Amino acid sequence: MRGAKPAEEVMASPDSVFEKPGTLRTRVEDYLRTAIMQGRLKGGDKLREHELCEQLGISRPTLREALRTLEAERLITIEPHRGPTVVRLTAKAARDLYAMRALLEGYAAHEFARLATDSDIARLQQTVKALHRCAKDGDRTALLAAKREFYDVLLGGCDNDLVKDMLPGLLSRINLLRATSFASPQRLPRSLAEIDRIFACIAKRDPEGAQAAARAHIVNAERAALEVLRRQQEETQDHERDRGEAASRAGPGEPGP
Repeated sequence: MRGAKPAEEVMASPDSVFEKPGTLRTRVEDYLRTAIMQGRLKGGDKLREHELCEQLGISRPTLREALRTLEAERLITIEPHRGPTVVRLTAKAARDLYAMRALLEGYAAHEFARLATDSDIARLQQTVKALHRCAKDGDRTALLAAKREFYDVLLGGCDNDLVKDMLPGLLSRINLLRATSFASPQRLPRSLAEIDRIFACIAKRDPEGAQAAARAHIVNAERAALEVLRRQQEETQDHERDRGEAASRAGPGEPGP
């Protein structure tokens, strides 16, 4: 992993024990996926198989099965002679992803408002309250989990199996972008207010209003994520330029800083 980052900074504590072989691969996937979504593994970081196998006490075949799942979710790439690397998110990839998200989630909000039972709406309200609690506590991990629960309930109540089939792989990448957009300190309170508006429309059984509110929420999230990505790209370019200038000053045969 880039910068020789110790595995224990990325994964769970060393005394974590995987007990059930049947769940081993899934648990490895969850650890890696969480590390990526929380930004502990960043775009361009290499995943060193030997280091991860030692840290988790697992075999290389088990790790590679988990890595193939993350590759299918487009969270990592696996290239010959280079191994697995965390996907480096581009502005185009973000725009493409948010365009699809706007279509699917806008539709899901519309159909949820139209079809959901009172019990479904009550469950959705509980997830909204959980989001506010996590935001108040400042727990980023719990916040992302609460956002996933919000969308799980929303998708479950929209009664469209095709939408639910299309979203699983997309949701992981959405969470990656969501973690990026949350990096903007002004974004979180605005995001919560937007979710409140989505729920208010759903509670009133206003499908068109819910769809419009959901799409507005996604447009604003896209804008925030693209701004964070732009700043990250500028910082990377500045760092690479500084390294190049330092190497030039060092001269041939002399190590740079």
